[in-house]
Amino acid sequence: MRLRIFLVVLLGGFLSFSCSDKDDVAVEPQLIIKFKFDPTQVRLNNLGQSSSVPSGNAAQSPIFNSISAHYFELAPNQYTALGDGAILYKASETVTGGDLAIDFSKAKIVGENEIFLSIPLSQVPQGNYEYVRVSLSYQNYDISVRSNSVDYIGSLESFVGYNTYITTHYIGNNSFPVNANKLQGYWAFGLHDFPYASSGQAPPGATTVPNPIASTSPIPAGSCVVTGKFQNNLIITNNETGNVYVTLSLSNNNSFEWEEVIVDGKYEPSIGENVVDMGLRGLIPSFQR
Repeated sequence: MRLRIFLVVLLGGFLSFSCSDKDDVAVEPQLIIKFKFDPTQVRLNNLGQSSSVPSGNAAQSPIFNSISAHYFELAPNQYTALGDGAILYKASETVTGGDLAIDFSKAKIVGENEIFLSIPLSQVPQGNYEYVRVSLSYQNYDISVRSNSVDYIGSLESFVGYNTYITTHYIGNNSFPVNANKLQGYWAFGLHDFPYASSGQAPPGATTVPNPIASTSPIPAGSCVVTGKFQNNLIITNNETGNVYVTLSLSNNNSFEWEEVIVDGKYEPSIGENVVDMGLRGLIPSFQR
């Protein structure tokens, strides 16, 4: 009897130790990156300067559903050339459509405050980082459209990467078979609850890509590498014991802009009001430990 009791106690202790040991396995600290959309954040131009909607145009702040990016880099200072910082992410690319392009079928698409990247901090080079560069590739948002004095809501997909290979993409029940490369500015639109859809291509250079350090660290034309400055530098020591959370706050302050035919602040494509800009209007990165 004593032997049986001893064995039961020993087995219970072993199981308890095993479970505790498993639960105490350390999880490596991560650099966790999320997006945020702010319609009240300052509206910038390509040079990172405050910008208002020009006379003759109108704009609205779209309601974002999701976003994707294909490149993420931390830069030590304003003189760091694009690509010379700590490149922590680059999405899949393909030559299926001919020229090198972002492979949209493999894009990671997230909503606001969802985790876009989680990178072990041990893989982030030690450094003192002042700037973030993120190359946006895809936006999905809702806008208001007017037709015959009636306002409707629809979803717009905007492909702002340098070049994107797209098979077939969907907005609700609307399918858009592309099976080709599309340069920056390809878009598609579908109304909610009504059988209407369309697509098109914005002209080259029509997408605003704010870069406040353009004079010292320019970006290639046709790319969507948005640059933002930390309020306080992000310092990585590789001795971190907890996660570091980086939030990329993007300005959608009147980021959807068109030329007005009727000056009423309503987007009415049926009367010839043409979109002139779909680019986000600034990046403010921040971090928490």
